[in-house]
Amino acid sequence: MGYRGSIDQRLPSGKQFEITRGDQRAVIVEVGGGIRLYEAAGKAVLDPYPADSICDGAHGAPLVPWPNRLADGRYRFEGQDFQVALTEPEQGNAIHGFLRWQAWQPVEQASERIVMAARIHPFPGYPFDLAATVAYELDGEGLTVTTNLENLGDGDCPVGHGQHPYLSAGDGLIDDCELQHPGRTRILTDERQLPNGREAVEGTPFDFGEPRALGDLEIDFAFTDLVRDPDGRAWTRLSRPDGSTASLWVDEGYPFVELYTGHTLSPDRARRGLGTEPMTCAPDGFNNEEGLIILEPGDETSATWGVRIDL
Repeated sequence: MGYRGSIDQRLPSGKQFEITRGDQRAVIVEVGGGIRLYEAAGKAVLDPYPADSICDGAHGAPLVPWPNRLADGRYRFEGQDFQVALTEPEQGNAIHGFLRWQAWQPVEQASERIVMAARIHPFPGYPFDLAATVAYELDGEGLTVTTNLENLGDGDCPVGHGQHPYLSAGDGLIDDCELQHPGRTRILTDERQLPNGREAVEGTPFDFGEPRALGDLEIDFAFTDLVRDPDGRAWTRLSRPDGSTASLWVDEGYPFVELYTGHTLSPDRARRGLGTEPMTCAPDGFNNEEGLIILEPGDETSATWGVRIDL
């Protein structure tokens, strides 16, 4: 089956773009440019959301030009102070950048691959001209996702990026799954979920260096100091009761991975998947500058992650 775009633009997530390879199928959406569904061998690899629903919990969305939270929606860059809208008003934060509710356009399309594009034009809170593309490709290993940002402006531009997929628990809840995660350091947060320290995970409830049951543990933290394989990939693995394992890897462009157990989602959606979020920078990265990328005019940056299922 080849590339297919939905003719029904009334869906909350806009046009639906399907790519397939063998028994793999992914659906990429116009609104937010993210992944609504990825399945293989008849099993959900990423937790989907319904086509007729508004995307909840940032499911599958690219996070540009920063992932996670920005304290007070404020930052300082090159001696100037900037203010953006508080999109997490109950915490007094801006969250997950500007492009989650914007229309993205396909700029390349084939049966197994699609590239979605969006642009941030300069505005008072972010007076920079930034082009974003996210390439989704199905191959023999699974789904590979590459994000590229390019500074189209005349001055330097601060950027970060991430994405918000949820590894699927299959037919049950993540409580019944085993988790293995490469993060050796947890970024501690305050009551507003802003970073206020670091902690080695060894010997704590957040040590998943070896696979073990997740149970009812609630997690909404970023992790770093990731253990990597010889190819530079860091793997998060969620083993399900049916014997299958959904795995997500990040390349060295992503030094941080946020885990979120989905416990604050609506009751019918809570803990159906494990938010496993590749991030180029730390939470509040525009302020603490941990992992912050500064693009000079014409410069680009990219990073890649992927997901697969083992039966």
